[in-house]
Order: sequence, then structure tokens, then C-alpha cells
Amino acid sequence: MSSLVRWNPLREMEDLFTHYGRGLDIPGRLGMDLLPKGDWMPRVDIAETDKAFVIKMEIPEVDKKDVKVAVENGVLSIRGERKQEKEEKGKLYHRTERFYGRFERAFTLPENVDEKHVDATFKDGMLTVELPKQGELKRAPIDVPIH
Repeated sequence: MSSLVRWNPLREMEDLFTHYGRGLDIPGRLGMDLLPKGDWMPRVDIAETDKAFVIKMEIPEVDKKDVKVAVENGVLSIRGERKQEKEEKGKLYHRTERFYGRFERAFTLPENVDEKHVDATFKDGMLTVELPKQGELKRAPIDVPIH
């Protein structure tokens, strides 16, 4: 049984514009007015080994206490916030490209993840979540009668 995660077409469109803009080296944030101010989405790498799935998320300058990892109803959620530096007198910013504010990522977990033994570590701005696998789920084929 898998859980549904709400699809956000505006976020997907923003991702498309962001990737396109990076490829063309266009400065600034394309289309960011479509999202609430301060929202951002850290990128992740997801790998699979024989024993686990591993998610790595780069979130530099985010304090460990500002990150929450939870598993509920087959969905892994990672929430947090990167706080913007306070403006200092005498400091004039010419360009600000980094994202600040709250972020949230959610991932539907495969059925063979052992949700009770998920482990998360945070070091040097890198969050690593290890999702151990349970034994192989063996499903017997079911003949469905046609009426």
C-alpha cells in the first residue's frame, strides 16, 4: 500500500525554469513569484544498495536543530529552514542568489523499507538519511476472475 503525495505543478514548472536558467547561466530566479517568498527546495541524491536506500541532501548553513525528519504512512518527509543573515550596517549586497526560508521534501517509500529503523545523520551541511530494507517482500500471484 503506498501513500499519495500532493503534486505541485507550479513547483515542477519552477524546477524546469531553474534548470533551464542554470544551463544558460541566466542570473536571478526565474518565475519565483509563483511560489511563496522564502520557499526553496534543496536538491537530493538517492542511491540504493543491497541493504538500504540512501538519501543525501545538501543544506549548508542550516542548523541541525532546524531540520526535522519523519516517516508517516509510507512517506518520508524532511522539513527545515535556512535563516537569512541579518542585515549589517555598512554591508551592501550586490547580488543574492542563495535561497532562504523554509523547505520541505517528501518521498513515497518503497514497501520494502523498514520504517522503524530509519537513521539520519547531519554533518558539515549534509543530511544523510538511511532507509534500511526489510527482507524481500514475496507476493503470491492472484488470479482475478473476470465477470
